[in-house]
Amino acid sequence: MELVTKAAIFSAKAHNGMKRKREGVPYLLHPMEAATVVGTVTDKQEVIAAALLHDVVEDAGITADEIKAEFGDRVAQLVGAETEDKRTGIAPTKTWLIRKQEAIEELKACTDRDVKILYLGDKLSNMRALYREFLREGDALWEHFNQKDKKLQYWYYRTIADEISEFKDTCAWKELDVLIKEVFRSTIENK
Repeated sequence: MELVTKAAIFSAKAHNGMKRKREGVPYLLHPMEAATVVGTVTDKQEVIAAALLHDVVEDAGITADEIKAEFGDRVAQLVGAETEDKRTGIAPTKTWLIRKQEAIEELKACTDRDVKILYLGDKLSNMRALYREFLREGDALWEHFNQKDKKLQYWYYRTIADEISEFKDTCAWKELDVLIKEVFRSTIENK
């Protein structure tokens, strides 16, 4: 079976029954969208497969060893690079900032272009969802998140976009940049 097809089936099973925050749509649509974005930047099957699997360890109870056994070292390494330490037993509201700081520090130190492509796919998918919510609710949307401070949300997404700006000539990065500017316009203007 082709690696991407196998990853899509695995991801569908891992995320079965899960819903996307706020939108209530099947969670699987997020990794599929992230993989579609990734596929506009690279044709590497391992990177596209990793995009399909990028949340299964973090959110679906799959272990890194399971990913390695099913998909090999490279896919497991890529998925691991996009997996946050959620600090089980501690409220996500208390760990949000440290998790995002760790992700940014890892990304800043990262020289692996494929990891950066995964971040681009994931964050563009997230920003598309945030933009839809922003159009419906305005700034009230932040009340539904672990981090309610819009300025910190802006810091996170802007910093990630800046760290992956080597892709600024791609349509995906340009869209990410535009959506960040739209969703966080009032934050940017009040700086």
